[in-house]
Amino acid sequence: MSLKTIENMIEWIEDNITGNPTLAEMSNYVGYSPFYCSTKFHENVGITFKQYISKRKLCLASVEVKNTQMRFLDIAIKYGFSSQEAFTRAFVAAYGCTPYQYRKN
Repeated sequence: MSLKTIENMIEWIEDNITGNPTLAEMSNYVGYSPFYCSTKFHENVGITFKQYISKRKLCLASVEVKNTQMRFLDIAIKYGFSSQEAFTRAFVAAYGCTPYQYRKN
């Protein structure tokens, strides 16, 4: 698998991040099996597909927390969290503060 294919995978993820991108959909897009895509993605990116999706959603959500006045619930739903509480737990685990504290500071 070429580096260009890995770049295509990442571009596809970025284009579909607010949906619920799956490994099967991505592998279909690039034309390789899910297992092969998963293995090569992990080898090249350093984390699993699922970890990458989670980290990117949280990162993009943090930008919206900081730069908008959207409700935290709306941001949580936009990025696929099951509730505002789940979003807050993930946010605290990643950034060491609540979304409210992050926005305030």
